[in-house]
Amino acid sequence: TATAGPQPLADKTVVVTGTLTHFTRQEIEEAIKANGGKSSSSVSKKTAFVVAGENAGSKQEKAQQLGVEVIDEEEFLRRIGRPV
Repeated sequence: TATAGPQPLADKTVVVTGTLTHFTRQEIEEAIKANGGKSSSSVSKKTAFVVAGENAGSKQEKAQQLGVEVIDEEEFLRRIGRPV
């Protein structure tokens, strides 16, 4: 089902890791899908960016090794046009 409006994450794969403060895991995955993106559980070269919360651990390290951008929740909210 397509949603109307801008799709800032169209064709982007996003990985979420660590403990988030603004979202539950399900809420952020729904926000990614609602903005046209795809949520993945593993980091690869095809990953657009990683949203890292507290205690992000190995997925954040792998993203850095692959040169994948790592952002925080506030930056994720800015990218999807939601107030922080």
